[in-house]
Amino acid sequence: MPNQLNTETPSAAPQEKAPQEKAPQQEAAHPQANRESFSFEVESRIEGALGRTGTIRTPHGDIKTPAFIPVATKATIKTVRPEEMLEIGAQAALANAYHLNLQPGTDVIDAAGGLGKFMNWPLPTFTDSGGFQVMSLGAGFKKVITMDSSVVPDDAAVAPKKVRLALVDDDGVTFKSHIDGSTHRFTPEISMRLQHEIGADIIFAFDELTTLFNTREYQETSLERTRLWAERCLSAHGRLTAERSHRPYQALFGVLQGAQYEDLRRKAAKDLGAMEIEGQSFDGFGIGGALDKENLGTIVGWMAEELPENKPRHLLGISEPEDFFTAIENGADTFDCVSPSRVARTGRVYHPDGRYNIPQARFKRDFSPIDAECSCYTCANYTRAYLHHLFKAKEMLYNTLCTIHNEHYTIKMVDDIRASIEQGRFYEFCDATLGRYQAGATP
Repeated sequence: MPNQLNTETPSAAPQEKAPQEKAPQQEAAHPQANRESFSFEVESRIEGALGRTGTIRTPHGDIKTPAFIPVATKATIKTVRPEEMLEIGAQAALANAYHLNLQPGTDVIDAAGGLGKFMNWPLPTFTDSGGFQVMSLGAGFKKVITMDSSVVPDDAAVAPKKVRLALVDDDGVTFKSHIDGSTHRFTPEISMRLQHEIGADIIFAFDELTTLFNTREYQETSLERTRLWAERCLSAHGRLTAERSHRPYQALFGVLQGAQYEDLRRKAAKDLGAMEIEGQSFDGFGIGGALDKENLGTIVGWMAEELPENKPRHLLGISEPEDFFTAIENGADTFDCVSPSRVARTGRVYHPDGRYNIPQARFKRDFSPIDAECSCYTCANYTRAYLHHLFKAKEMLYNTLCTIHNEHYTIKMVDDIRASIEQGRFYEFCDATLGRYQAGATP
C-alpha cells in the first residue's frame, strides 16, 4: 500500500502507563473513528433504472464508479508492471487471499507494510476472501458464469467425476493446496485475519460458493451457513480492526449468494444489508455465486432493490461488454475479472467490432494497430503483424503488449459507461456500443 500505510508503526507504550490502560483506548477509538476514512456517495443515476455513478473513498484514494478493478491474483497483474496499469487508468487492484496465504504467506505481506507497498501499487486495493478459490481449485470448477459441467457437486443429480479436494462443514472449509497438496483450513476468523494481514482497503467476508448444479435444498442450507459466517466475519473484523489500530481502516463487504432463486437472493440481501454484530455492519456488498448469464441483470436487480442505497455493490467475476451494461443498469458499481489478461495470453484481443484472434494467418502481414481508435501503449507503437509474430515465436513480450491493450479496453469501456450516465445518455451509448461489438465485423 502507499507510504502512509507503511510508514506508520505501532507506538511504543509510554513508560508511565501500564499496557492495560492503552489497549482499551485503541479499541474504543479506532473502529468508528478510522471508519470515516471509507465512504460511498451516489452522484448521478440512470433514469428509470437502478444504475448510478458514485465515488468510493478509501484511505489510499478514491474510486469513481462504475469501475472495473483489474485482478492482481498473486500481488501482480500478470506480465504488466504497476506503472503501466497506472498509465492505463486502473483505479484499484484486487488480489487473492487464498493464493497469497499459500505463497508468500500473509505474514510476509504484513511485514512489508501491506499489499500496496509489497507490490508497489499506490492506489486502493481489494482482496477477496479466498472462498471461491478454496471451492473452485478444490473441486475443479473453472471461473465462468455457469460452472463447468465436467465436475459437479456431491449433492447434484449426476455422479461427480472428480474427487473433491475441499470439504465444507458448518465451521469452515478444509482443503488441499493446488501447489503441493498440503492440507489447509479456512474459517471466517482465519479469512479475516489473513485479509487484515494483507492489508487491502476493501476485503470480503468468507462465504460458501455454490453452483447452478446444487439442489435447491443445498442452496438453502448453504445460504444459512454463509449468513452465520457473515456474522462471525463482522465480529472478527471488529476485533482485528481494534487490535490493528496502527493501520488504516479496511472496509468489509458481505457476500451475497442464492444462485438463480429470487427468494434466496433477496433474503441474502436483506439479511446482510441489515446485519449488525457488536456495532459492526458491512461497508458494502459483493454479489457472488454462479449466475445464469441470461438472467444476470434480473438477479443483480433483485439484490440491488433490497440492499442499502448508500453502500457500494461489487459484482465478482464479470468482464464482458454486454455484462457490464446489464449489471450497471441494474445497480452494480464495481467489477473484477481475470478474463482481460487471461484471454490476452491465449491470443485474443478486444476491439470495438468484436474480439478476435491475433494468431490467425490474416494478421501476418497486417501492419495496422489492433485498434486505430485506441490510445493504449500497444496500439500506439505496435502492429498486428508484429504481435502475430511474437505469439507464433512464443515471445513473452506478446503477453505484456496484449494484456496492456485488453486491460485498457476493459477499463475504458466502464469509464465510458460512467460518463454516459453522467451525461444522461446511457441507453444511447449502450445501443451504439453493443450493436457494433456484437455485430462482430472484421476490423
